[in-house]
Amino acid sequence: MTMATYRGSPSAFSTPASTTLFRRLTWEGTVPLEIRVDSKELPANSDRGLETYYIQAPRVSYLPLIVPELKRFLMDVVFDEAAARIMKEEEWWFESEEGSLLKWHWPIGLIYDNHTVSASIRASSSLAQTPTPLRLILHLASPPTEKLLLAPSAEACKQAFMGQMKEADFLRWGNTKRMTGLRKAEQDGLWEGIKEHNFDEYWRVASKITPTTTPLRSQSPPPSAAMHTRPPSADPQGATPDRDGAYNVRSVPVRIYLPDGPVLQDLVPPLLDNGSALTLQQFLSQHLPRLFPPSASEPPFRDLAYALIQGVVTPPEAEMAWLGACMSGADGWVNVCIGVLRDNAHR
Repeated sequence: MTMATYRGSPSAFSTPASTTLFRRLTWEGTVPLEIRVDSKELPANSDRGLETYYIQAPRVSYLPLIVPELKRFLMDVVFDEAAARIMKEEEWWFESEEGSLLKWHWPIGLIYDNHTVSASIRASSSLAQTPTPLRLILHLASPPTEKLLLAPSAEACKQAFMGQMKEADFLRWGNTKRMTGLRKAEQDGLWEGIKEHNFDEYWRVASKITPTTTPLRSQSPPPSAAMHTRPPSADPQGATPDRDGAYNVRSVPVRIYLPDGPVLQDLVPPLLDNGSALTLQQFLSQHLPRLFPPSASEPPFRDLAYALIQGVVTPPEAEMAWLGACMSGADGWVNVCIGVLRDNAHR
């Protein structure tokens, strides 16, 4: 699921089985990486014809978690024994081919999507039809810790990941009781699921803190006054609110990533004042009206950008609550990367 276009209404995919399907599709998504050791830092006697490593990396993983596999390749194929003995992987760090420092605490999928939309303001075409590897430069020493803001290690990455999950938990429910209520073994299980890329191990715990997509449960007789207080997609006749439902959270954890720009974050209620579900189009029109003009604008304008979530060009009618339950990252956040349209080929 590197670059796709999602079609269809999320409202039709709110059964437990379909929720699990979309979560698994998100989990199994991968991106191609091409990692090349900086030629100026290659130890003497290295095999300079093999210093590039290719990997199809899980979107939900992190750069520190692919370092052990990368190290094994370099030790076995590129470096000689003398260099291997003095190599310190805790000093390794990455930057893009363009020279941008990569953030260790970002999921790999987010790094890839952010690079994709940043390229959209420079490329002649808006969307690449064929996924291309993200080219990374591996440096073997002198990490710029003052710019990384985080030690380049798996343990530091784990702490950052847990912090993101707690922040997402607070935004959803107004407290972090669900996260702090987990036993230490359960919290560790979340990270182990990421490390081992084990969907079942991760969701065995994550299901306790992530909202469901069936926010209403049947109850008879239904209160007539409440018949039209929920979105039609989540309000079958005779239903009452589920406190763990996606449409009952206080706010959906969402961040907007602009091409080569700032990261935007705001409260994102799942419902509008009239009780209908907040859609991606409405959300983006509120925050980026010049790129996503409101549908009621006169004269009607076409969108000048597109939203990329988990490598998927997401339709404007997608409901934010559904995205938060089905297409958030493993850290609980819906990362919306904004690309600039230069043609209408995707329409």
